[in-house]
Amino acid sequence: MICQKSVENLFLFEDLDDEAMDLLLPLFHNCGCEQEEIIFEQGDDADFLYILIEGEVSIRFKPDDGQEMVISKISSGGVFGWSAAFGSEFYTSGAYCDSDSELIRVKGTDLKMLCEKHPEIGILIIERLAAVVAERLRNTHAQVVSLLSYGLRSGIKPIGG
Repeated sequence: MICQKSVENLFLFEDLDDEAMDLLLPLFHNCGCEQEEIIFEQGDDADFLYILIEGEVSIRFKPDDGQEMVISKISSGGVFGWSAAFGSEFYTSGAYCDSDSELIRVKGTDLKMLCEKHPEIGILIIERLAAVVAERLRNTHAQVVSLLSYGLRSGIKPIGG
């Protein structure tokens, strides 16, 4: 089981009371990955939500008609794999270890069950995950605009041009 002291300062667990921690912590399990290891690939079954304790992870996305690109870098305390928590059947992007990393993970189905049995805790967790998703989308939007601007400045001819 995960030790409360090791996670109480992480965004997802911050300021939760002992009752909430007692319900959440048994659901989380330690796992690790080595540099260049694949945690999950885009299109894999979305089973787990991850929190990075130490290390660095890249989130990569491959559009149907383009090359794979890094859309986010996750550092200590970051949450990823949230497709599992929001009921998606498959991960919409892949996660890759950039360095040896320590993580904790929870099954999406276990988290959903906890939210159903204890809605007050569920609301807190969903609000915190929604904040993570919103921030990730803002960052990804800025990154896509930057990539498109670079393409235009580097002389890529527009369609029909």
